[in-house]
Amino acid sequence: MVFNTGAALLDAIVLAVVSREQEGTYGYRITQEVREAIDISESTLYPVLRRLQKDDCLETYDREYGGRNRRYYKVTAKGDAQLKLYKSEWRTYSRKISAILQEV
Repeated sequence: MVFNTGAALLDAIVLAVVSREQEGTYGYRITQEVREAIDISESTLYPVLRRLQKDDCLETYDREYGGRNRRYYKVTAKGDAQLKLYKSEWRTYSRKISAILQEV
């Protein structure tokens, strides 16, 4: 993709992906789903997950899987409110950009 993905857009995408699963989801699966929209490496994604957790938008818990612990991420109430704000802002932003690009 030729367009830059800023931190806010990346946060919005990650929150949207994690919010799809009521019980949360794990890092590798988040990476795979985010990659459906944008090209991102795990080394880029995990700092985003940690930042969202630090900002109380995500909470984590561990669950045993195949003899190992797997870390799951779940959207908090604050994260849900932030996602709603991102979605509202995205609708406005994308509508304005689309209107400009369609004029060309």
